[in-house]
Amino acid sequence: MANRIILNTVSYHGKGAIENIVPELTARGYKKAFVCSDPDLIKFGVSKKVTDLLDAAGFVYEMYSDIKPNPTIANVQSGVAAFQASGADSIITIGGGSSIDTAKAIGIIINNPEFADVRSLEGVAPTKKHAVFTIAVPTTAGTAAEVTINYVITDVEKKRKFVCVDANDIPEVAVVDPDMMSSMPKGLTAATGMDALTHAIEGYITKGAWEMTDMFHIKAIELIAKHLRGAVENTPEGREGMALAQYIAGQGFSNVGLGIVHSMAHSLGAVYDTPHGVANAILLPTIMEYNAPCTGEKYRDIAKAMGVEGVDAMSLEDARAAACAAVKQLSMDVGIPADLKQIVKEEDLQFLAESAFADACRPGNPRDTSVEEIIDLYKKLL
Repeated sequence: MANRIILNTVSYHGKGAIENIVPELTARGYKKAFVCSDPDLIKFGVSKKVTDLLDAAGFVYEMYSDIKPNPTIANVQSGVAAFQASGADSIITIGGGSSIDTAKAIGIIINNPEFADVRSLEGVAPTKKHAVFTIAVPTTAGTAAEVTINYVITDVEKKRKFVCVDANDIPEVAVVDPDMMSSMPKGLTAATGMDALTHAIEGYITKGAWEMTDMFHIKAIELIAKHLRGAVENTPEGREGMALAQYIAGQGFSNVGLGIVHSMAHSLGAVYDTPHGVANAILLPTIMEYNAPCTGEKYRDIAKAMGVEGVDAMSLEDARAAACAAVKQLSMDVGIPADLKQIVKEEDLQFLAESAFADACRPGNPRDTSVEEIIDLYKKLL
């Protein structure tokens, strides 16, 4: 079977990358942008870094900010209506996964109106046309939504998140500027950074992994181990390193899938509105231990990438333990909670586990699992 890689048509990286937004729009003949960004980014002036460029160039735009941290079907529906009323011909999305995922769904539905029922996009949607031309500008170093073919929407009514996988949703242009991430608070920097590490590790061990994606994932793990602590302290080197690391991880996992860390995190987000990065970070070390017997030599590679010394001389069992310990230590160092005691209610475990088992990420997990085993994994963190 042939392996497939889908990436952005164009991406810009490094300080000042946002200067390329207006030239990309005008060179392609676009006249009006629909700018998707969440209310906090607008409130604290982060989105203004981009809209100031549009204003200076006289480029017309309309702002849309009805976006929640775990975007809902209603957010997408109101966004579709707002885009249709705006007369815009392109999208600029500024934010983390929430803003970019919302923009992806809007852009897909506008050009594929037969999928106006947002739930119909779940799984691998057979859309025929690419989404509205989109420039994605991440403000967090974690989700890599700007380079993936995935997006996640919350079904509030059914208390579940659903994953949409569609090659037509990837933004044509990604603008990864560490200056857009410099105002992230420590907690959000830590959580999104651990989300990026989860992407890299799950993508490296997933059933669909292959040489090209392995290359991306190992490099991302190296960069995250080197730069996440600095990013949490808001050093320029840390910010730039994490901006690149999370994008590289996205290049990989978008094309091969993830595993049950994400499945279980999606359930927590849907039921408790738990921030996705926090959920992943808490779950990752425990699920790494669970998956270890089904990963061959890959944890030895992960341990090396995390900076563990003497890995080559270790037994396979010790190398696996070292990889898990290094991830746990990084999580502790950046202030991630150690357990789910303040989040999960025991009476919800059955529903959480059933939702996680049904999640689109679960089949990629290297170790085949069951609802009962997922319940046990949640319990270990209570």
